[in-house]
Amino acid sequence: MSLLTLNDIFSAVVERDEPRVMMHREAGRWLPISSRELYQKVAGVSRALTSWGISKGDRVAILSENRPEWTIADFASLLLGAVVVPIYTTLTAEQTAYILRDSGARMVFVSNGQHLQKVLSIQDQTVVEKVVVMDKVDWTRASLMSDLMREGGPYGQLQSDAAGRAIQPDALATIIYTSGTTGTPKGVMLTHGNIASNLSCSLSDFGIQRGMTSMSFLPLSHVTARHVDFVMLYHGVTIAYVPSVEQLPQALLEVRPTIFVGVPRVYEKVHTKVDLQARGFPKRNIYQWALRVGLDHEAEILVGQTPQAISWKLANRLVYSKVRAGMGGRAQLFISGGAPLGRELAEWYALIGIRIHEGYGLTETSPVIAVNNPKAHKLGTVGKPLKNVEVRIAEDGEILVRGPSVFNAYWNMPEETRNAFMDGWFKTGDIGNLDADGFLSVTDRKKDLIKTSGGKFIAPQPIENSLKHNALVAEAVVFGDKRKFPAVLISPYFPLLEGWARSNNVEFSSHQELVEHPKVRALYEGIVGDLNQDLARFEQLKKVLLIAEEFSAESGTLTASMKLRRRVVEERYRQRIEELYAQAETSGAVATRD
Repeated sequence: MSLLTLNDIFSAVVERDEPRVMMHREAGRWLPISSRELYQKVAGVSRALTSWGISKGDRVAILSENRPEWTIADFASLLLGAVVVPIYTTLTAEQTAYILRDSGARMVFVSNGQHLQKVLSIQDQTVVEKVVVMDKVDWTRASLMSDLMREGGPYGQLQSDAAGRAIQPDALATIIYTSGTTGTPKGVMLTHGNIASNLSCSLSDFGIQRGMTSMSFLPLSHVTARHVDFVMLYHGVTIAYVPSVEQLPQALLEVRPTIFVGVPRVYEKVHTKVDLQARGFPKRNIYQWALRVGLDHEAEILVGQTPQAISWKLANRLVYSKVRAGMGGRAQLFISGGAPLGRELAEWYALIGIRIHEGYGLTETSPVIAVNNPKAHKLGTVGKPLKNVEVRIAEDGEILVRGPSVFNAYWNMPEETRNAFMDGWFKTGDIGNLDADGFLSVTDRKKDLIKTSGGKFIAPQPIENSLKHNALVAEAVVFGDKRKFPAVLISPYFPLLEGWARSNNVEFSSHQELVEHPKVRALYEGIVGDLNQDLARFEQLKKVLLIAEEFSAESGTLTASMKLRRRVVEERYRQRIEELYAQAETSGAVATRD
């Protein structure tokens, strides 16, 4: 079946008549949803939307964690030609009101009573007429989705089938509001054709087959997560829904997926957990030996070969296989997107037998621009551009993109739309380059580049990723724009740091006391000093600011899609940063390692 609109995905799922399209956990068990069940549930919801007057072009919002009902609401809306507006569950009532108001959403699907209360508290600021709640709550002002899903007609007799087939590729499918690392969120308008053209090419060389299993745990409000689920459904892969990242470790062991798609932050957490578990004799010695064995065979591993040496097979049995078992033990494909994956982290995974295929994209490009795949893979790059996507590098190094998956406009923002394009090419805002083999590398966000007072440009993200490869570093933020030198703010990984402190007779009663202790400061200055040896002189971090805060979306330091809010962090710690530079002027202190 050709893929021209998102409704073709639903048609493909229905026509296959699969016994297990989705899985969800209920009362400790993973329960399947078949094609027929999915059809009936979508039919019921679609019928209700029609009865409420929802039709082509109307905006329908979804405010929910990952669960089958998210996708059911999505398909039910798309079949009618409605425009789906995803909303992150972590947004405040004020932020939620802005999106509902700006998009003009007429109705909202919410997952539970908490989000229902949030929407009801701001409903008078919007044009929302109807609220549907997925959980069973006792509330007269909302409809229960469970009731709607039971009203579906017989299999193959859905009235909105005809409406779904009538939707053309140029019809607007969704408005996705960027999570907003800076400024006001922009509503990215993506058509059925934008997304379908991207879906048809993005994972075509991955050998994805019916019967495989994937996990949906990254927020479906993010374009990457929704894109991945569309691909899986279209290719007959069973999706297991995991409502939160916190539930992921247990779900991995229970579901044992054959495809794992994550963001760098998830891969970082696995690495940190392994490093933490390997502390102490004899585990540490065995772990370090296994990594040395991996390094001995790095040349083979990085080109996708499996070493045959006895030492590698032993290291695989003692260490590598156990790490893979913690991720389910069955995964054949590992994919990373949403943010740059540090080279050191990708190499660590490669050494233990996990080849991560890194990709790159943006909401405005539906989203995939380039991706490594099993047939064309180069570590340290984000792969080759998709066959229907054109990429060129501007004179200032910015990545420019053109193709059928590129959006046409921001919702209600004509000036921002004009500024986003140059001679028909979309300006990604990222700095990168294409090598002789056609592989794309992304250096950093253009707006995040640091220009020192001496005129030198520094890309902070690669330096931050190198620091975060050390398990003692949870977060790192390099700053120094218009300064004489760069410095770094570090949020430690406290579970590991606390263990180190106890082993080194460092007494503390709080995280604040811990980061202020001279031994701890010396520890992190040493970590930075080690990294400085591999940096150009103008890139070297000359001061270290340790903080007790742990970054999160709730605190505002990360976006809902787990990206760093650099400007928020810098503003929050502005006074301490100013003090740090003032002290450096008088002391001349530099983080070094002899």
